Amino acid sequence: MPEPRFSDLILPQNEQLSMSQLMASFKRTTLTIHNRLTSIQTDAEFVDAVSQAYSPRPLVANERCGSWYIPPERKGASAYFKSTDGHERAWKFSTRRLNLHLVELIENNDGIIIVDSTRRGKRMPDALSSTIPIWCTVLNLTLLPSNPSSANLYLPAHLPATTHSQICALIPEFVASFKALNLILPTCLTKPLRPFWVTPDSSLLSVQDTSSIFDDFRPVICCTASRRVIGSEIDEGGYIQGAADDTEMWAHDLTAPLFWENIDELLKTPEAELPDLISRLVSDHASSKKNEGTQIKLTPNLSVCPLPLPPNLSECRIAVTQGTTPKDNWIKSKTYMQAGLGKNKLASRSLRTSLPEICDFAAKYLASATEPDQQRIVVACESGRDLSVGVALAISCYLFDDDGNTRKSTEDVSFTKTFIKSRLGVIMTAYPGANPSRATLQSVNSFLMDWRK
Repeated sequence: MPEPRFSDLILPQNEQLSMSQLMASFKRTTLTIHNRLTSIQTDAEFVDAVSQAYSPRPLVANERCGSWYIPPERKGASAYFKSTDGHERAWKFSTRRLNLHLVELIENNDGIIIVDSTRRGKRMPDALSSTIPIWCTVLNLTLLPSNPSSANLYLPAHLPATTHSQICALIPEFVASFKALNLILPTCLTKPLRPFWVTPDSSLLSVQDTSSIFDDFRPVICCTASRRVIGSEIDEGGYIQGAADDTEMWAHDLTAPLFWENIDELLKTPEAELPDLISRLVSDHASSKKNEGTQIKLTPNLSVCPLPLPPNLSECRIAVTQGTTPKDNWIKSKTYMQAGLGKNKLASRSLRTSLPEICDFAAKYLASATEPDQQRIVVACESGRDLSVGVALAISCYLFDDDGNTRKSTEDVSFTKTFIKSRLGVIMTAYPGANPSRATLQSVNSFLMDWRK
């Protein structure tokens, strides 16, 4: 039987599709949930092979994408390197995403394997090709300034020499911005960090080979999980490069841990039944969650957590909720405030005009606390990572000095961007998973630096 041709397709006369419309329809039938999940499983098998080749170095997921390719029990840690910090001519060392928690893990295990992926057509994500190399060099120059190799910048071979020279010119500025935070830095690192890159096109080394080439460095192995697709997914038999990207567009609230917990059932379920199955899994997981969020201590006095707040009457508890409520109804008791700021960007913008009341409530609690160990404040929001962190940052700056003591007065305090960045650096070091949005941080900056507050 001859191969079918495009001209053989019979379409309704009143619904003739253009070639672009037809290809878009084919693409939708290729980018299915089932194809994404099977592609993730395929890529996870490659990640497992990399893990075995470079054992016993732990797997580190570059969030959020990386966690989809690593079973939770195999994940040694999470990292937070953004591709936007590695975009061409927009290179940046982020003082918000310091990832200092990785240094001890690297030293103790002679390196780590950071897992990430990227969309169709790219060799590797910019987070692996540029952001992490910048991070390695900045940390080397700061933590091991006397080592002759610390100033070296290593980039993957596909990047041009002009990119290397342009980034090198920015390194002193990045180092200065890092040092300006005045953080307590790790002292355990004994060898410079050096990035290496592994993709599905790479030839994996044996354990004997890896033990001989890393004598002078602590390797940061940047693993791109997905193989590169040059053309269309239609030609790939259903394989999707970077299938775990943009989960909000396809996952129906399925998370990486839920995927791995139910992988067999998900992969054997027909496409048409997957949305209902995922909805049930998500609902069952939500109902089985604990009633209280786990608290993360940012400073001796400040903690954050997801909602709901634990019922501890001795602590000052501030809940930032998604409902919109008038300020007159916020204070529930001397130790409990429930600030209804709304959702998403609306909440982040509302934070600016709400921080005076929130900080005043916290200040009155601190003034009434009779013992230093009673001066504990817990802030919660829906995620425990955004608004709660922004509120904690504002309280830390506004009510506590550099020694952790409560301020007598803020009249003579000058809140600068450098000061606020330094306090944020302390928080991000204590809680690497924190992710205050730009709008949240802008509201905090505006509140602290505005003389009219």
